[in-house]
Amino acid sequence: MEAAGLERVVRAEDVAHMGITEVLLHMPRIYGEYRRLVAALKKRRPDVAVLIDFPDVNFRLARKLKKLGVPVVFFVSPQLWAWKRRRVRWVQERVDRMMVIFPFEEAFYRARGVKAEFVGHPLAEIPLLSDSREDFAARYGLDPAKPWVALLPGSRQKEILANLGELLETAKALSQFSEYVYLLPVASTLDRAWLKDQIEAHRRSGDVEKLPDLALVEDAREALFHARASVVASGTATVLAAVVGNPFVVVYRVSNMTYRAAKHLVRYPAEIASEVDEFGNLPVGMVNLVAGRRVVPELLQGRFTAENVAAALGSLLADGPEREQMIADLADVRAKLLPGGSLSAVQRVADAVESLLHTAGGPISVPSV
Repeated sequence: MEAAGLERVVRAEDVAHMGITEVLLHMPRIYGEYRRLVAALKKRRPDVAVLIDFPDVNFRLARKLKKLGVPVVFFVSPQLWAWKRRRVRWVQERVDRMMVIFPFEEAFYRARGVKAEFVGHPLAEIPLLSDSREDFAARYGLDPAKPWVALLPGSRQKEILANLGELLETAKALSQFSEYVYLLPVASTLDRAWLKDQIEAHRRSGDVEKLPDLALVEDAREALFHARASVVASGTATVLAAVVGNPFVVVYRVSNMTYRAAKHLVRYPAEIASEVDEFGNLPVGMVNLVAGRRVVPELLQGRFTAENVAAALGSLLADGPEREQMIADLADVRAKLLPGGSLSAVQRVADAVESLLHTAGGPISVPSV
């Protein structure tokens, strides 16, 4: 946005901190930057505000903007349909247009009196890759003759600590039956050296006595495109795997307290077709929520074991009806993430902004917030 000519009042990277301790440590600066942003809004009085995700801050900003009479477009809805549903009233009171990226969200908001529009998921719009397997193999020194499996344990350190060990054990279990190469993408939020240290720590601890053939790669999308199948931690990466069309298994693990709280708090509305599994778990993978049924297996908490993952992955690595059915189901999910027509998600949001600007009769100038 800055390259397009917008002025940055506050740098998001200066206030982005993960974890309770980190947030508390940086709270004076975070709050100071927030007040500076609010002061800029009061002084500049933008004709419209576009708030993107980041609900803990943006709902507060939306309240300030509403008091200033500034129309608010909210792009990428928080998952209020899963929990904290009481916050829907904040959307009703403070947001003029809610632009959502999952199809069921439009029905959810409209049933509650919110002007919502499904604009499509940006990941689904990205053209499929055409890079050759040979070029990818040459770049990372891989053997193109061996089958490749992608392992995506998460994009945060906490997720790596919770998931990586079990995925390495899964790789070891699978390697008893075939000589696979494992692709582990390094998320931009992770330090490559730190990730290497975690892998080495598993080697030294004896948790994984002999690490399988493992390659750290830069791009998750490339890894999924070239892999035969994958194991993906629940999150945005599952949507990426779906739009790429790579058969995969969803895994995730949190603290037992968090897991019990989530089972108690998470409830889906009528707009989301969902049923509990034999263990009483609602689906958590976005792919299954979009599909309205379980098209990819979910191994969560205690069921997330190397043995279970290897068994679920085995049927996806081999040619057969299960693999073919999942590929077809993922293609259907990708189609559902596209609203139709030639306009991109961002263009649809831009059209909503222009509509509000023309309604207000003001000049079309949008200061960056």
